[in-house]
Amino acid sequence: MSSSLPASDVRGESAVGLQSVAKNTIHTNEHVLEIVSDSGEGAQKCGQIFASVAAKMSYGVWTVEIIPAEIEPPARTPAGASGNLIRFGREKVTNWGDEANLVIAFNEQVLLSRHRLHALADDCTILIESRWMDHADEEIRLAWKAAMDEISDSGYRIIPVPMEEECLRRVDDPRKGKNMFALGILAQIYDLDLDKIHDQIRQQFAKKAPEVSKANWDLLQLGVDWGQKNLDFNVEIPRVEVDEPRVVMNGNQASALGAVAAGMEFCAMYPITPATSVSHYLCDVFETYGGKVHQSEDEIAAAGVAIGASYAGKVALTVTSGPGMALKCEFLGLAIMTEIPLVVLDVQRGGPSTGLPTKVEQSDLLSALYAQPGDAPRVVMAPATIEECFHAMVTARRIAKTFRCVVIVLSDANLASGQQQFRRPALDERWHAAPANHRAVGNDERPYDWDPATGLSQRIVPGQPGGMHTVTGLNHDQDSKVDYRPETNQLGCEMRSRKLALLHETMSPPPIHGDDEGQLLIVGWGSTRGAIEEAVDRARADGQRVSSTHITFLSPLQPGLREIFDRFDHVMTVEINYSDDLNAPHITPENRRLGQLAWLLRAQTLVDVDCWTRVPGQPLRPGQIHEAIRNKLSSIDAMEATRS
Repeated sequence: MSSSLPASDVRGESAVGLQSVAKNTIHTNEHVLEIVSDSGEGAQKCGQIFASVAAKMSYGVWTVEIIPAEIEPPARTPAGASGNLIRFGREKVTNWGDEANLVIAFNEQVLLSRHRLHALADDCTILIESRWMDHADEEIRLAWKAAMDEISDSGYRIIPVPMEEECLRRVDDPRKGKNMFALGILAQIYDLDLDKIHDQIRQQFAKKAPEVSKANWDLLQLGVDWGQKNLDFNVEIPRVEVDEPRVVMNGNQASALGAVAAGMEFCAMYPITPATSVSHYLCDVFETYGGKVHQSEDEIAAAGVAIGASYAGKVALTVTSGPGMALKCEFLGLAIMTEIPLVVLDVQRGGPSTGLPTKVEQSDLLSALYAQPGDAPRVVMAPATIEECFHAMVTARRIAKTFRCVVIVLSDANLASGQQQFRRPALDERWHAAPANHRAVGNDERPYDWDPATGLSQRIVPGQPGGMHTVTGLNHDQDSKVDYRPETNQLGCEMRSRKLALLHETMSPPPIHGDDEGQLLIVGWGSTRGAIEEAVDRARADGQRVSSTHITFLSPLQPGLREIFDRFDHVMTVEINYSDDLNAPHITPENRRLGQLAWLLRAQTLVDVDCWTRVPGQPLRPGQIHEAIRNKLSSIDAMEATRS
């Protein structure tokens, strides 16, 4: 944080008791702040309201939820840190940035967790609950001292704040008020619009008694007043007013609204982190638009119910995450064999097995592509932004219906819970499917009357006169009758694959961020785009010949990749999944396991694509990627110098 304020002694400087101190205004174009607490103390709600209000004030915003792995972790432990990171600024924000400039922490243990993850800038300002410093319990006092000793070598400025003491002036249980008090302090520091915060609080507590909103407003104002009287700094970030309608939401909300906008009328799912809130949002709004949400007894049933709904003439949706995808495999194969349209939203998380339920990873790509027995072609696409989460659902439904296929949309935990503002979509009637065709089926029409040039066939739905036929997951002929003849099996495989070739012809090559040629091309997919492009911009500002491209369609792969790669000396993917480090014991170029996109691109283009991957359980930071680019270029230069 750019500031002339001195760093304090890490034991804490007493800000209590100052009266309307003079403010040192920090002028900057963006800031990264974190609100962290024990689970259940409302830090996430505080962060969500802050981000929503900042976005409504025309700031660019990106948020990342800090979620503990356990449902109810022990209080006052580093593993229990829960909260929200908000990066906001004058320009559009596309990723969570690098280290935090300001943190408000409800105890020293959750602060310690962020310090140990190197999440805080060296000059970070920390506002921390002061009650633990002089707590009656000696063990807690010792824990405070140990934490402060551990971070004593940092350059943090630590300001104790009497959160509980202040909140007790308004509520009996400060755990139910600290988050609004903290929000008030942040509103004062960043000069947020209090009317907009009041509106947001009113929406959050609309189903509760009016006195609940009133109590939260009082706590908010208490925090504003405390910050005004006791803090000697504030942060001023310029705003650029926009003259177009905007919306603010997270990726799961965007996916749910995209399903509504696409005209889908049925969603079947089994609750699974981090995908569950898609169904929560749909449950609130779907019936208004004629839709139904079915909570199945398990992941397998959810896939089966969705396929049944699609068989009846719709295009249904099923939502899950990695472990659920594993369970749905057999039913997805059925949908592919029977050519019943289906959209699958996979909100990726860390694996394998139950892995990291609340953490981000991009490790489902190869599973989404190949996790069925036999040849089972399907469409796989990956939105890169929260806005794209909305439009991806529209595109997925249209492709599923047109090509009678399974479309898998790979979102992830970073997109799922992150908030961002974007242009309000202008609804288009073409997004909706035409009503199911119930005309009489001619005597010469067949359930799988494949066009040999395209692989497409007319869909016959139950109830069409003359269209009666048996649907089977066994290999079948064009009349949908079980048929094991070699030529029939060959024809079915060809027709199911040909549809993807037809879709491929409608696609465009991915755009290049930077120059069309150079020394190094970075290739990404999914939610890493913002961080990759920011890192590439930093490298280009240093004079390095680096560009990037981002792939949206992974099956079939977008066209023109080989031609793009040939214009660069080297190609490297950046991904949030595992690959071996060539310097690790026993790892050689021959046995090295590559990042999943790198593996796919090498197979498809026959280009020697390298990879830089990490699995930290959190989004990649632009600073990390910039460092990886520098290291890759240094390695290239050293190798070329050796050859010469």
